[in-house]
Amino acid sequence: MIPVPLRLALLFLLAAVPLQAHARPIAPDPAGASDDNAEDIGRDFALPYIQCVPYARKVTGIQLYGDAHTWWDQAAGHYARGTLPKVGAVMAFRPYGAMQLGHVAAVSRILDSRTILLRHANWSPIEGRRGQMEDNVRAVDVSPANDWSEVRVWYAPLGGLGTTHWPVEGFIYNRKPPKTLGPSERLTVLASADAPKAAYTSRIGPDFLKGIVPETNRTPARRPLAARETVKVPVKEDRTLAVSPNLARDPIGRIIASRVR
Repeated sequence: MIPVPLRLALLFLLAAVPLQAHARPIAPDPAGASDDNAEDIGRDFALPYIQCVPYARKVTGIQLYGDAHTWWDQAAGHYARGTLPKVGAVMAFRPYGAMQLGHVAAVSRILDSRTILLRHANWSPIEGRRGQMEDNVRAVDVSPANDWSEVRVWYAPLGGLGTTHWPVEGFIYNRKPPKTLGPSERLTVLASADAPKAAYTSRIGPDFLKGIVPETNRTPARRPLAARETVKVPVKEDRTLAVSPNLARDPIGRIIASRVR
């Protein structure tokens, strides 16, 4: 039998050892926008902590993968991009401060030119935990030019908009980008463009047509003779020869003609 003093000592030691806590993942930072475990998260968001990337992909249908800060460049050539919010578009945040991997959020509603509602995940800690979904929370454009390049976003612990001006790349729309011109189309455009005009001085004077009479107005120098018309030319003192006009102007021809007859 264990002596009472020893038994008391063992009980004291056991009481001093804390009970082992259940294993629990560390709550991610808003920068935790990685697409790690995207397959598990995509299956109805089975994991307790939801990343912004698979959530944005699920609610918008935009099929981009990888860290949030890569989405803007990935979308080039695959999805239309712009600076105006549209329902169903993805707002792509730039990395900023502790948010090293960027962030993506879906536009759920447009209230005015400066205010929209977002659906996103892993932004505000809710009940002490990050990786939570938030639906229809406000984002306000605070950029000087109203181009949505800087926004303030609802932060649950504050019960209002956060004070940080988060930089934004723009919006990714779930549609194909505008068609670009192919090589043949570019050549057509170039051919139809105004060609540069060469600067030169003409060496043809303004009176180069002076004195030229159009052929339709010309008059013949003399009337042409009929084909059968003949003229008489002297051959000998007592003899003349009827020859054609052409032959009359040809003395050698006349001599030959007189000898042939």
